[in-house]
Amino acid sequence: MALALPLLAGFALAPLLGGRWGRLAELRLHLLWVFYAAIALQLVAFPFNALPWRTSQQTGVALWLCSYALFLVCTVRNLRLPGLPLIAAGTLSNVAAVVANGGHMPALPAALRAAGLHYTISRNSEAAASPRLAWLVDRWAAPSWVPWANVFSVGDLLIAAGGLILALGATGALRLQARPTRARGTSLEAPAP
Repeated sequence: MALALPLLAGFALAPLLGGRWGRLAELRLHLLWVFYAAIALQLVAFPFNALPWRTSQQTGVALWLCSYALFLVCTVRNLRLPGLPLIAAGTLSNVAAVVANGGHMPALPAALRAAGLHYTISRNSEAAASPRLAWLVDRWAAPSWVPWANVFSVGDLLIAAGGLILALGATGALRLQARPTRARGTSLEAPAP
């Protein structure tokens, strides 16, 4: 949930930076249903306490990894959008850490302590003092003023930055300029009047 905050912040900042929310209607997303299917799988895998079912750890991890695969499919299909390459890199980083460590995202004990968290396994996360691919795991604690935040990884930072760029780019607040190209034998200079 905390990873959605930079996206929302980007939408909130957009009008101040010259963007328009109306431009979102022009945004063409491909395979949006795949994104929604991935969200649904995560809800089934790790339901909120208010939901009437529980999922075993093994089934939850399998569904979670399937949801990541769906997120990647949707992200790759929309890679042309600003911020999506960062989101793809962050997702791949998190998947690598999860797969290398048996299906849970490792969290360093120091990061958990700094976030005020105490658990061995919690939903998709697992405390681990010596995880594989340690530079990719949840290794930092988010500040206490960040809603729903706890610990985060390099992949989470990439996803958050990509979400912010996506929101600013989609609203026109971030103006990405195409590089000028020139045909063979021509100059980039404007013709003289």
